[in-house]
Amino acid sequence: MISNEIALTEQIAAVRGFSRFYTRKLGIIEPRLLHSPFSLQEARIIYEIAHRPGCTATDLTRELGLDPGFLSRTLQGLQRRQIVTRKPSKADGRVYELSLTAKGRTASAELERRSREEVGRLLAGLDAAERAAIVQAMITIEQTLEPPPQKSPGFLLRSHRPGDIGWVISRHGAIYTQEFGWDISFEAMVAEIAGKFLTSFDPAREHCWIAEVAGEPVGSVFLVKASDEVAKLRLLIVEKKARGLGVGRALTEQCIRFARERGYREITLWTQSMLLAARGIYQAAGFRLTREEPHHSFGVDLVGETWELEL
Repeated sequence: MISNEIALTEQIAAVRGFSRFYTRKLGIIEPRLLHSPFSLQEARIIYEIAHRPGCTATDLTRELGLDPGFLSRTLQGLQRRQIVTRKPSKADGRVYELSLTAKGRTASAELERRSREEVGRLLAGLDAAERAAIVQAMITIEQTLEPPPQKSPGFLLRSHRPGDIGWVISRHGAIYTQEFGWDISFEAMVAEIAGKFLTSFDPAREHCWIAEVAGEPVGSVFLVKASDEVAKLRLLIVEKKARGLGVGRALTEQCIRFARERGYREITLWTQSMLLAARGIYQAAGFRLTREEPHHSFGVDLVGETWELEL
């Protein structure tokens, strides 16, 4: 245990020593970076704005880990020096996007040039093997201390096949019991809807889609015929591990495309007021709430909602 503590103390000293060496070697501790008119923080802010279209102060705070008050003061200084300008975002007028002025772009290009020259001088006296070793060591440090984020798994939508409807019934029963405390009567209702879909399936005007991640089902939705002009969206569900990937939105959009292609004039659906994620998906897709009705079902008190979309 003592030897481990000694080793850690020595390692801490080594990292701190390297930090002092590296900042001195690159001239980072000088009042002005690379003999420019800008401090290290100002230069880094200029760099981020130059390389981030639509950059905001929030982006800079998150990316650079700067105190919002310090960042605000620094940006005001750069604006007074006519390096940075800001304007309301076209997407959201409450948010201001930052960009470089013509003077700022010139300054950014000059900082880039000086930085390349400084690093070039550091590497010029080394042979190819030494340069490769240094670069690899830097990559190792960066990726060890801050591993690259894992990419979100992709998903695909496919038509239902034998065995899928049983999965839909089972997962509805399990998820709604676990997450909302609904009783087995909900699973019975899902089984009735799904069974009717199988026994009276009209492939020309009805469809079921299953969402998959790495070959495993993680979501489903049905579009069924209510009349010649009206379709019903039913049994939208997404497994918790797949939420945040856009699965629910993609399943809903698939229903809308299919309904339009098949000549329906309207899609209607029934959901519950407490299913906030589903309601958000429907609202974003253009559905509007047309009716609310309190009821007691599945062992709990609920407020049923009817949503409609004109096609």
